[in-house]
Amino acid sequence: MSRSIVLASNNAGKLREFSELLSPLGFILRPQGELNVPEAEEPHATFVENALEKARHAARLTGLPALADDSGVCVNALGGAPGVFSARYAGEPKSDARNNQKLIDDLAAHADHSAYYYCVLVYLRHALDPQPVIADARWEGEIIATPRGQGGFGYDPYFLLPQAGMTAAEMPAAEKNRLSHRGQALRLLVEKLR
Repeated sequence: MSRSIVLASNNAGKLREFSELLSPLGFILRPQGELNVPEAEEPHATFVENALEKARHAARLTGLPALADDSGVCVNALGGAPGVFSARYAGEPKSDARNNQKLIDDLAAHADHSAYYYCVLVYLRHALDPQPVIADARWEGEIIATPRGQGGFGYDPYFLLPQAGMTAAEMPAAEKNRLSHRGQALRLLVEKLR
C-alpha cells in the first residue's frame, strides 16, 4: 500500500534523495510546491525547531502526513556557521554559488577546515501531532577551497570526505544516500516509524 506524504521542501535535490530512500518502503513523496504550499518561515535558531515548523505548516495546509528536514553544514572554526542559515548564508536570493564563495572567504583565515553536515528529520502524522517522530545525524568532513564533482547540490562540491578521498559531489548517488547525514537520519526515522 502506498502512502502519500507531503515533503515540506521545494528543494529538488532533497526530493530526489528522500524519494530514492523512501519509495522502496511504499511512501510517495509529494513536494509541497505541487500542492501549492508556500515555503514556511524558518525563524528559529535550531535545526529541530525549524524542521518542526516546516512539517506543521505543510501538514496544516494539506491535511497529509508531513516530512520535513532542516539541515546544513556546520564549520567548527566558524562556531558552527553557517548552520541553520546554510541555504541563505550569503543572503537573499538563495544562491549555492554565493553561499559557497562566502564560506570559502570566511574560512580562508582559519587553519581548521573541519566541518560536518547535520540533519534533523521530523515526521508528523497530522498538523497537531503531539508526538512528532524525530531523527538526527551528522556526517563528518572538511571544507576545501576548490570545488570537485558534478553531483549533489549546495555545499557538496566543497565538502571533502577524507576517508573516501572524494567530495560529496563526486560520490555516486547510492553511496551518498547510504553515508550522508540525511541518509543516516532517514534510516533512524524509518526504524522509529516501524
